[in-house]
Amino acid sequence: MDFVAIYLLMLLCLNIFTDSFSKGIPQPSCIKSERQALLKIKQQLKQPNMLADWKAGNEDCCKWMRVFCNTVTGHVTELQLGSSKDTIASSRSKKAGSLKLGGKLSPALLDLKHLSYLDLSNNDFGPTQIPDWFWNLTSQLQYLNISGNQFQGKIPDLLTNQASLVLDLSFNNFTGSLPGISLNVTVLDLSNNVLSGSMSQFLCHKKHQMELEVLNLEGNHLSGEIPDCWEKWRSLVAIELCNNNFSGGIPSSMGALTSLESLHLRNNHLEGEIPDSLTNCTQLLTLDFAANHLSGEIPPWMGERLSKLIIISFQSNRFHGHVPEQICGLSSLQILDLSHNNLSGNIPSCINNLTAMISRKMSRGKISYKTSKGCFFDNMALMIKGTMLDYSNTLGLIKLVDLSDNNLSGEIPEEMTMLTGLLSLNLSKNHLVGKIPSNIGAIKTLECVDLSENNLSGTQLQSFSTSSFLGNTLYGPPLPTSKTLVPASKIVGEQVDNRKQVDWNFIWIGIGFWCGFLCVAYPLLVTNSLDACIFSILTKLKIKHF
Repeated sequence: MDFVAIYLLMLLCLNIFTDSFSKGIPQPSCIKSERQALLKIKQQLKQPNMLADWKAGNEDCCKWMRVFCNTVTGHVTELQLGSSKDTIASSRSKKAGSLKLGGKLSPALLDLKHLSYLDLSNNDFGPTQIPDWFWNLTSQLQYLNISGNQFQGKIPDLLTNQASLVLDLSFNNFTGSLPGISLNVTVLDLSNNVLSGSMSQFLCHKKHQMELEVLNLEGNHLSGEIPDCWEKWRSLVAIELCNNNFSGGIPSSMGALTSLESLHLRNNHLEGEIPDSLTNCTQLLTLDFAANHLSGEIPPWMGERLSKLIIISFQSNRFHGHVPEQICGLSSLQILDLSHNNLSGNIPSCINNLTAMISRKMSRGKISYKTSKGCFFDNMALMIKGTMLDYSNTLGLIKLVDLSDNNLSGEIPEEMTMLTGLLSLNLSKNHLVGKIPSNIGAIKTLECVDLSENNLSGTQLQSFSTSSFLGNTLYGPPLPTSKTLVPASKIVGEQVDNRKQVDWNFIWIGIGFWCGFLCVAYPLLVTNSLDACIFSILTKLKIKHF
């Protein structure tokens, strides 16, 4: 069933159900002391246009915009005070900008004793140091998001939370070392800050198994070796350590992370070979080791043990040897980037076994990973048409083979032309010989092709520029294609912004009424794999309130 159809059907069912429910059972109004606390919070905020109905005259604060209460007790449980990045980015109007809050954080937040969800993301508090009292909120919250502000200062150890906690402090200016966290933190996003030092104190010497499922430390100034003490972090589903200053090798203890689905180590100073212990990580969907100094051969076991891989990005390393034929066993692989290495030998003729690149069927745009808190969406920086683009919302639509700038020889296998779902093919800067396969023009989805700087002969494709074939000996009229090409960026490209943003969308789900309703309604609505991110539907329904 189509995702939009599912969403609309659920929305209709939920509206009908909630309308009838609310009419049949009286809803409690908010607690007086909590209403007073909310008014104090508003007094400290600047430009609170989106809180226009937060007034003393409106006695039932449970009906105020961006406030959610427990339907039984009337206690305030959620404050959704974040500003939509999408709205701000897509509109230059003053009205959109005015939706951002500023001012100061009020200690009256501590008076909301039953608050479990607080979102202050993407506002405009300016270069503000988080007050010490604010961190006490983590002892009661289950979700805290203050990302996309200019908060600064050091993050203290967060060891007091009693419930499982989703914590997003990304895109701020926090400094110092990594904070210690309690067993109950399940999602930790500290990306794009100014954190420095080693990971050792954060990661090692744990007495108990940690419950952390998502760890994002991308875009900081962390350095030293990645510690070899991952045995107590077996719940991890995703690790993002890109764009730091890590050195040394990939620790073998990462092989203990048998639930791991996404591993990003891009753009560090890592060296050595890929450890064999990763054969245990059989749930992996994404391996991103690009822009390091890794060496050795690409392990053949990847094509045998890591059978679920969708993305392999090993570009700009020092790998040598052949492209292993076992890689052809990865039937789900959609992105294979081995460019800028020292690989030699022939392109495997079994490449047509990469069946995910054969299908022209449009898959869902996002590649998602389930956690106990819902799902998050992966991202990847890819070089297409000579431009580095960041793909997140459309990552699942990309089908790419890039083997450029290696020492590959032999002919382009005819089987390559059977990858009829390819969007981009780059085999440039190798030592390939023979004729360009005459039926390569039959790949109707192919929008980017570069075969330049080889020793190929044949004719060029009519719809591609001569720069794609420079350095080869071409003759005869161009081969026709049966399509009109559209630049890839207009279909699926997402330009990286100045912050090199990684769009990890964490989705929090509460307990209680909605969960109970979904348990009953969900099997009636969905019968296929589209349930992977059902939690995102819940989030959209809640945002609809305001």
